[in-house]
Amino acid sequence: MTALPLTHASVPDAVPLPPELHIGDGPADPAADTAQLRDLAAALRREAPRVLGFPGNLDFDFSDLAPALSVLINNVGDPASADASDVHTKAYEQAVVRFLAQTAGADPDDVYGYVTTGGTEGILLGLATARRHLPHAHVYASDQAHYSVAKAADLLGLTLVTLPSNDDGTLNSESLKVASFFHRRVRPHGGRGPGAIVVATIGTTMRGAYDDVTELRKWAGAAGGIYVHADAASGGPIAAHAPSAPRWSFAHGADSISISGHKVIGAPVPCGVVLVRKNLVEEPTIASEYTNASARTLGCSRSGLAALFLWSALRRLGHTGLRTHILRCLETAQYAVDQLTRAGARPTRTTDSLTVCIDRPAEWIVRKWHLACEGNTAHLITVGHVTRTTIDELCRDLRTP
Repeated sequence: MTALPLTHASVPDAVPLPPELHIGDGPADPAADTAQLRDLAAALRREAPRVLGFPGNLDFDFSDLAPALSVLINNVGDPASADASDVHTKAYEQAVVRFLAQTAGADPDDVYGYVTTGGTEGILLGLATARRHLPHAHVYASDQAHYSVAKAADLLGLTLVTLPSNDDGTLNSESLKVASFFHRRVRPHGGRGPGAIVVATIGTTMRGAYDDVTELRKWAGAAGGIYVHADAASGGPIAAHAPSAPRWSFAHGADSISISGHKVIGAPVPCGVVLVRKNLVEEPTIASEYTNASARTLGCSRSGLAALFLWSALRRLGHTGLRTHILRCLETAQYAVDQLTRAGARPTRTTDSLTVCIDRPAEWIVRKWHLACEGNTAHLITVGHVTRTTIDELCRDLRTP
């Protein structure tokens, strides 16, 4: 296979707006629009088995929740707080938060959390909480951290220090030690040091590697106080059940954790959960008389439907079912390594990762299988909808001259 040059994907394709989708002065034909939307859904379902490069689990069916689409479900403010509108699914949301707090190694009563729009919002809340406790600290993250870390740091006015990663994709702890010690020397704060805000990535974007929260917390100590946010958007549920037992959770020293709901778990809308040690969160206060709800959330109105999707998905699994699901996905990842090796794709895989990297193949294969690429490397992620049959079909294409 011939690797493509780095400049190949420099400009993304534009998304066209077909004339038939324009919204005009008058109402459109509802029957025609419904037929068009059904065709769109059918096309997306047909394509789903070949979406290999991205971490969203497409193996779900929430059609039994269709009645919920005929009502507004608005979870205003905190999940445990009543609100004036009283059209919410906050009890369901609390159940989701408790389940994922347990998954993340915490006593649910010691953790504050809520359902977010996705991992980016979780990172933003985690860093905002960290800034409140360590206002003079820098943010340290690896060069493999998700791009939303830089976005969040910029929005919060925090200085981001990007550190090199090891060959396996994890943050280099020695560089963290040097950087945090240097920051303390050049910017002491009250004799204690300015502190360090560390973003540990649990499931890096291209390699699926797990940063070691315990190790990073230890090496950042030179800066003074430490706050660790674990960006576990893709890797949290995997790390919780991985045989190698990565050190990623509250039990290992994380102060806050963000987990995506539409990735390993699977949901029809982007969503997630953010969890923060309760002693680090502000005391609840009524945000306004209008809402009559306490709000430590970033948003006021929040999707109660997303909470319902996550509750339904997790109820169908339970802790035992989630573990079985994760182990099956890990077995598929190893199967992919074995078959891709036979196909000459030179696969690599970090320990207990669902991400399998290969040499970047021909562009028609990248497009057909929706592979994610970076330079000369492509990857696939064996989330729930990726099967052994799918891997076999990909390998047949890779063998095509």
